[in-house]
Amino acid sequence: MTLSAAQERTAERIRSARIVPVLRAPDADAGRVIALRLVAAGLDVLELTATIPGWPDLVAALKAEAPDAMVGLGTVRTAADAQCAVGCGADFLVSPHPVPDARAVAAEADVLFVEGGITPAEIGAAADRGVAKMFPAHLGGPQYLKSVLSVLPGARIVPTGGIAVRDVPAWLDAGAFAVGVGSDVYAADDLEAKVAELRDLIGARP
Repeated sequence: MTLSAAQERTAERIRSARIVPVLRAPDADAGRVIALRLVAAGLDVLELTATIPGWPDLVAALKAEAPDAMVGLGTVRTAADAQCAVGCGADFLVSPHPVPDARAVAAEADVLFVEGGITPAEIGAAADRGVAKMFPAHLGGPQYLKSVLSVLPGARIVPTGGIAVRDVPAWLDAGAFAVGVGSDVYAADDLEAKVAELRDLIGARP
């Protein structure tokens, strides 16, 4: 399957960012504060999650306050969530596992859908459609990603789940298209210092 030009632009933005913070929060207000701090620190490709109460308001608010940021909605498990996210202005959708109904909504809206999986079959099918999410990535680690890429050369895979900042370089070296990082970034006592540490770790990797 070939992505549309708009979907490819989104995919390239994710690849260029290399790091995608995956944000969970107790409510939309807390999520907004953290998300804006991440954007201000230079991490402007974000995945908010549908587990955040009031997430539709959060997506809309962030798109209004940080219009240059690329905001995705993750943990999309239903067509209804996908439709709501698109309506709120989400730039891309992410699921933790295969969700054909959400996939159809994303295709109709011409929005990139990063579909999740953990087995080679799930990851391969998602990668054939564009960009795949490997979740939960900590189960296999970077060596598992290397093994998967050995049979799926060129696959665009974003490992997410249980990845610490210190481990990001190993995932990029293993061939990750980008890396999803959660609370180790946004829940740090000094978020800005943690982002700076992350930038130092990934350095000038291509």
